[in-house]
Amino acid sequence: MKPINIEIDKNQLIKIFKKLDVNDKIEIFNELKKSLYLKRFNALLRSTRTNELTLEDITREVESVRENRYAKGKQNF
Repeated sequence: MKPINIEIDKNQLIKIFKKLDVNDKIEIFNELKKSLYLKRFNALLRSTRTNELTLEDITREVESVRENRYAKGKQNF
């Protein structure tokens, strides 16, 4: 089968999307989620990158929170 290339603008695509049944919309939604997840995750990592925290700082904070929760009887298993 030969591929066919068509050009549609965003508004045309939205019109087509609105005419789809719910199952097709969900399928498209899930595909969009998969394709955008990595891009959004990498953007989040870039936005939170810092040289101000060390692994030791993070470990100290985690241990502090664990100690406080344990002291209050709020251990999560």
